[in-house]
Amino acid sequence: MNLLDTINSPADVRKLSYSQLTPLAHELRAYLLDSVSKTGGHLSSNLGTVELTVALHYVFNTPHDRIVWDVGHQTYSHKILTGRRDRMHTLRQLGGISGFPKRDESEYDTFGTAHSSTSISAALGMAQAAKIKGDNRHAIAVIGDGSMTAGMAFEALNNAGVQDDVNLLVILNDNDMSISPPVGALNRYLARLMSGQFYAAAKNVGKSVLPAPVLELAKKLEEHAKGMVVPATMFEEFGFNYIGPIDGHDLESLIPTLQNIKQLKGPQFLHVVTKKGQGYKLAEAEPILYHGTGKFNPAEGIKPAATPAKKTYTEVFGDWLCDMAAADKKLVGITPAMREGSGMVRFDQEYPDRYFDVGIAEQHSVTFGAGLACEGLKPVVAIYSTFLQRAYDQLIHDVALQNLDVTFALDRAGLVGADGATHAGNYDLAYLRCIPNMVVMAASDENECRQMLTTGYHYPGPAAIRYPRGAGVGAAIKPELISIEIGKGEIKRHGQKIAILAFGSMVAPSVTAGETLNATVANMRFVKPLDVELVKQLAADHDCLVTVEEGCIMGGAGSAVAEALAAEGVIKPVLMLGLPDKFIDHGDPAKLLSSVGLDAAGITASIKQRYLSDEPRLVVNNG
Repeated sequence: MNLLDTINSPADVRKLSYSQLTPLAHELRAYLLDSVSKTGGHLSSNLGTVELTVALHYVFNTPHDRIVWDVGHQTYSHKILTGRRDRMHTLRQLGGISGFPKRDESEYDTFGTAHSSTSISAALGMAQAAKIKGDNRHAIAVIGDGSMTAGMAFEALNNAGVQDDVNLLVILNDNDMSISPPVGALNRYLARLMSGQFYAAAKNVGKSVLPAPVLELAKKLEEHAKGMVVPATMFEEFGFNYIGPIDGHDLESLIPTLQNIKQLKGPQFLHVVTKKGQGYKLAEAEPILYHGTGKFNPAEGIKPAATPAKKTYTEVFGDWLCDMAAADKKLVGITPAMREGSGMVRFDQEYPDRYFDVGIAEQHSVTFGAGLACEGLKPVVAIYSTFLQRAYDQLIHDVALQNLDVTFALDRAGLVGADGATHAGNYDLAYLRCIPNMVVMAASDENECRQMLTTGYHYPGPAAIRYPRGAGVGAAIKPELISIEIGKGEIKRHGQKIAILAFGSMVAPSVTAGETLNATVANMRFVKPLDVELVKQLAADHDCLVTVEEGCIMGGAGSAVAEALAAEGVIKPVLMLGLPDKFIDHGDPAKLLSSVGLDAAGITASIKQRYLSDEPRLVVNNG
């Protein structure tokens, strides 16, 4: 029997002899590779944290001691060792286990994560709670060097460093890689340290310039040189006891170090160096390619995908960005650490002087764009809908309040599939449309997305264009940079009695439903400013209205329609279809949309149930 087969909880890991831990790590890494290759998921990051995971569960008394994993996409080993090995085949699938830590999934998942840079704050809260309650437990935050680029991490360090009697351990998992290539001064600092050359040269200074008898002075000089180079100085200034850097793949270093730290009081900072993709040569060579994978054959590796028949919306944005940059030298592109995910690789290559990856710093990305706009440049902030939530104050105060010309390209709007509730862009229509000066658009196909990006770019104020993850409907894309009239929708299909007012990705299934029901279908295009004249016309010509959006119903596009009717004194039955008032878990996007009634069949069924069997009335469908 393999060692891994005997592990059903961390208590089983702690029963192993010291000599069994390295073989366990090897088995765990092989199991990970085999499992993820069959389900898809995050691979490089998980291969890099195998030994660290084993060591943490071996040394600390989990779940009594709390481990908080930053982002959490590197927790597959943790899931396997905490009783979920037999469910790994369901990873990120409908009804299966999450790709991130989830409190209601396991008592070992002490804090739900998926957005970055929250771990130190959460672990500090847990450590302080233990102190208040008189519990003797440790709180450990495991954070990557990419996540350390975010201000929230340093806010937590700043707060933790003055609380010298809490059992808090921060582990910097330094693998020199975030999803996009790492950026920023801190990364350069760590990279210089890891090269070893500067430190080695500094050490040799004392030996070359001082006479041999002055041994004590030489030692002091060496320590001073070390302080100038390693991050100890920086983190100790925050009030932490700094240890490291140590090899994060060497259990003979990790375990004794963690055992020693466990005996110390106050905030501790351990710097471990790991390698993404460790143990699988293909992932080591291309960690970004193997960051998030579909299914593949480990013996062959990931093969180039055949050119798809339809472009993704992300590709449409990437092409538009380059085309608009060629037409206007004032364009500047900004991403908070999502160069690949937001489709900006080509822009980075062709316009490096106008490309800015600011790291995992969404707040900064928005205000940085505001500063550029103040000086007459034309910033385009490419950001996922779910990540713009993190910069909401900056969006209101730094951009909209000053009516600055910043264009927001919102990728991953609506349900996103395997990444689940943490990454779903369900709320942007609601949180954007209430902000003065904002123009908010929702693209129904690839060509309209390009036109809306052009429209938003030329609008002399803040504008947001939302589009979903994945491929479009296959619409032909016109190469011209054409704008559309702001605040004007269009009729896609003429019918009778029922009018469906569809927004963005819901236009296509609404047209299908409209054909079944002989209903009129409008592509509303703009959530703000809403095409009120079109709404009034549809209300006058039809018995009842239906709004359909891939976003939360509360405060969303349907609410905008109801508000417009009320403001005009128009009384008309309105059925609002959208995402229900709950968080929707991971799964296949098509199945998720079907489960909440937002495919063509679901839209049709909801309309039939409300208007073709009952007396028409005002209804809000909350799922």
